[in-house]
Amino acid sequence: MSAQTCRSWPVCQPGASRHAPGLCSNPAVPDCPALNSAADLRHPGLPVPQRYQAMAVIILGIAVSVLDGTVVNLALPGIVRDLHSTASQAVWVVNAYQLATLALILPLATLGDRVGYRRVYLSGVAVFTVASALCSLSDSLSVLAVARAVQGAGAAGMMSVNAALVRLTYPSEQLGRGIALNSVVVATASVAGPAVAAAVLSVATWPWLFAVNVPLGVLLLVLGLRVLPRNVEARAGGGRLSPLDVLLNGAMFSLLFLGADTLGVRAGNEDAGALLTGAGLLGGAIVVGAIHVSRQLRQAHPLLPLDLLRIRIFRLSMATSVCAFCAQTLAYIALPFLLLDAWHLTAVQGGLLMACWPAAVIVAATFAGRLIGRHPGGLLGAIGLGVLALGLALLTEAALHAQPPSLAWRLVVCGLGFGLFQSPNNHTILTSAPSNRSGAASGMLGTARLTGQSVGAVCIATVFAAAGAQHGRGALVALGLGACFAAAAAVFSGLRVRPA
Repeated sequence: MSAQTCRSWPVCQPGASRHAPGLCSNPAVPDCPALNSAADLRHPGLPVPQRYQAMAVIILGIAVSVLDGTVVNLALPGIVRDLHSTASQAVWVVNAYQLATLALILPLATLGDRVGYRRVYLSGVAVFTVASALCSLSDSLSVLAVARAVQGAGAAGMMSVNAALVRLTYPSEQLGRGIALNSVVVATASVAGPAVAAAVLSVATWPWLFAVNVPLGVLLLVLGLRVLPRNVEARAGGGRLSPLDVLLNGAMFSLLFLGADTLGVRAGNEDAGALLTGAGLLGGAIVVGAIHVSRQLRQAHPLLPLDLLRIRIFRLSMATSVCAFCAQTLAYIALPFLLLDAWHLTAVQGGLLMACWPAAVIVAATFAGRLIGRHPGGLLGAIGLGVLALGLALLTEAALHAQPPSLAWRLVVCGLGFGLFQSPNNHTILTSAPSNRSGAASGMLGTARLTGQSVGAVCIATVFAAAGAQHGRGALVALGLGACFAAAAAVFSGLRVRPA
């Protein structure tokens, strides 16, 4: 099904669709984007070379914001030593960033629909840059944790409207290329944190992990002010963000993250108090979530874009993304334990082997970008995720007897499958929403990735607590569980394919 086939359908008026208020799509055509404005048809993107300059700003911003979610992990022992804290306290250097990002990504995406994606993105860059400088100068763990939370807020500004800016940068017929490039950067940055941290820490101390962001941030601001696109149209009747809605949204995601993390870390231990605390946090998330959702359902322009979830293809694409990133996270946390503990490889050998996955993602995502618009995204995603599930199953099967060359090609299989899925799925999430809801769709795309990664981290913590991390036992279970999540994602993706 070509993009032109979808665009040949009449543009709907608000309220004309049975799929969602103000949205419309052709139910007979797989992956047909929802349209509500002629802007979806006429937007030509940016001219060359401004298009390439804008993409450079967009992908560099998303790269540093995604990288900083994990780049600090390798430095935690040094932070504990230099700031005279404990390992349990140092975890908040990671959690503060993740919580701030997860809590603010949807409010900032909604703000982007109302005031402009360019403005939200550049504000996020400015906040991220200042917070990075504060992180590098921190002399106590509490100051560092607060600075990391502010840094996460800046990262949320970049992540929330990143895909929406890509949609404005490329003309409709070339959007697949932009999405593919963006997907490659996100996928690579998601797993490159430890390698980047090792390179920096080999020549400098941990504050430089944050200090290097300052000149990059200044560069992004200078270039972004000149080349980033402006919104084609404003979102009508959006009004202002309600502080209560923002608070409820943040509380819901924070309680969910903290509760799941507490239960995951304590699973299998005899710590009844921690288990009760985790259950209480999850219960609080459910209560706050119920209040938040009930408020959103009464609003014409909700902060939590429930109206987009009424679109079947958007809903299935979100489920696909959450399960796929959960599988990836399970695998990427489990693999170092398997490579170093069970197979007794050196850190260099393990790092080189794990690099096979992102290298294959780059190849597959580039290829997938050319297929977008020619074949249904649901079909491409189902095939890719089926390959990912097969690769994880092959890794599990070969875990106790394989040699490095045999492991390498299995990791390549995983990377090829993940790369084939990601670009078409992201394209479907973004284009199944109308152009003036691109910010909401972009925010949901980032939320799906972060939610999947969080669920995967909690799952592997639970597995390690129950099965142990030594001798590769827990890693084997985690890889098998990852294969199950990948298979579930393939099913969700396949459900998007309907006969014409």
